[in-house]
Amino acid sequence: MATLVEQLLAPAIAAGRDGSVPDPATLEAIAESLAADPGALRGASPKQLHGLLSESIGGRRPDAAMQVLHDSGVLAIVLPELEATVDFSQEAGRRHKDVWEHTKTVVWQSVPKSTVRWAAMLHDIGKVPTRRFVDGGGVTFHGHAEVGERMFLRGPAQRIGFSPDEREAIAQLIRFHLRPGQYEASWTDSAVRRFAREVGPVLGDLLNLSRADVTSRRPGKRKASLRKISELGRRIRALEAEDQKPKPLPAGLGHALMAGLGLRPGPEIGQLRARLQALFDAGEIEGGREPEYYVEQVRARGLL
Repeated sequence: MATLVEQLLAPAIAAGRDGSVPDPATLEAIAESLAADPGALRGASPKQLHGLLSESIGGRRPDAAMQVLHDSGVLAIVLPELEATVDFSQEAGRRHKDVWEHTKTVVWQSVPKSTVRWAAMLHDIGKVPTRRFVDGGGVTFHGHAEVGERMFLRGPAQRIGFSPDEREAIAQLIRFHLRPGQYEASWTDSAVRRFAREVGPVLGDLLNLSRADVTSRRPGKRKASLRKISELGRRIRALEAEDQKPKPLPAGLGHALMAGLGLRPGPEIGQLRARLQALFDAGEIEGGREPEYYVEQVRARGLL
């Protein structure tokens, strides 16, 4: 027999599976029940909540599941940080630009991987405390990614039974979710490598989340944003492939050969370096080693 918590989340799970719309009377009954006794959900174990909520957003229509969670009153109890984004405007006078509607679209567009879906659902919770209105009717959310990460770690990460690895991955995805969209072709190779190192093992998930976060209704802008993210991914892969290639002989090797072998400047130094290069190209000696290694190779192989 299903537990009370399972019964309360069953409509959201069904909606997330195929987009089915629950009976309004059912949602109203759940909302009334939770209003009278919020402890019915607060008493659920973190592990149980994680399993049921992950199932609800793991199907083909996670956006429908999110709406049911809101309409039934479940969201306000288990994820109040996300509930606060409902009808919370990103741009004055543009309803489709409220954070809640944007977030539902991002989750729906995201790949069906639990970590990415959770990060997509929570990636903009930091916009609520960071919203600032500026002259001319504009809105800013400076630092919302970092604030959102802290909110996640203090709130949902404590109430929901994430594994340590999943919790860390979601936190990183929230913190870095803006970065791929900020990429420009003018970034140096060093900057791209630094970005990849900083993001670490969640890089693939981050690029997927960033693609899902493109919700513009202007086709040209959407295509440009997606193209930019894909270009960043290609550059990272190309640089990783380049970095995996054997490193060549070190600079300044000629001076090391003269000092280590007691030789004078002259054509013999160039000939020795060419012989070492041929051995490296043939895979017989290593590249990128300290100069002393190559001095020893000259002696050991009788290259003089």
